[in-house]
Amino acid sequence: MKLILLRHGESQWNLENRFTGWHDVDLTKKGIEEAEFSAKEIIKNNLQINSVYTSLLKRAIKTTKIVSNIIGFPENNINYEWRLNERHYGDLQGLNKSETAAKFGENQVKIWRRSYDIAPPLIKQNDKRHPKFNKKFNNIESTLLPRGESLKEVIERLIPFWEQYFETIKNNKGVHLIVAHSNSLRAIVKILDKLNEKEIVSLNIPTGVPLVYYFDSSFNIFKKEYLIENSELEKKQSIVKNQGKIQ
Repeated sequence: MKLILLRHGESQWNLENRFTGWHDVDLTKKGIEEAEFSAKEIIKNNLQINSVYTSLLKRAIKTTKIVSNIIGFPENNINYEWRLNERHYGDLQGLNKSETAAKFGENQVKIWRRSYDIAPPLIKQNDKRHPKFNKKFNNIESTLLPRGESLKEVIERLIPFWEQYFETIKNNKGVHLIVAHSNSLRAIVKILDKLNEKEIVSLNIPTGVPLVYYFDSSFNIFKKEYLIENSELEKKQSIVKNQGKIQ
């Protein structure tokens, strides 16, 4: 069995270095190209996709559809799961990361962005950024809609999906693709790699690069790799790492 984790291509707010969270933004031209690159790498590595899951956010959905169209996976078979949505950044959502670092300090921004159990300042119930004001999320139980989340809380909301999903793909085997976001994917990687709270802080997942996990017959991981040259991967990871610094 193989599992491919793919962060969506660059979004407009990635380009503008803003905390995006649950805000629905589109891909940039580069983001579209990253999605196309991902699809071609999947084909080049002869990975025949058996299932596809993505979040409810536009940037992930568009990436998913671009990849699906290129690899020949039927759009009607794409599964949508709100628990794969990005971490909600609370009152930081929409703010420029570098400007926020200049105001509160790089260390504080790193804590908000990368720590395990510290959430950003929460938005108020009547804040227009609250997910309850987006009809896309009307089918989600109102008590489950976040006003801001730590990575720990992202994992907690992901677990009900993850446990059922992983059992399903173990039974079906094959190759499975999840297209999601920086923090929902960090949550999955933490679970798969059994990372501790300190190790997860330094994990940077770049946009538009497939990360493939290979499982043996007992469903233990025996290999993982990004489908990109190491030099390019390091450049992309460096971009993610430096987003919270004063520029």
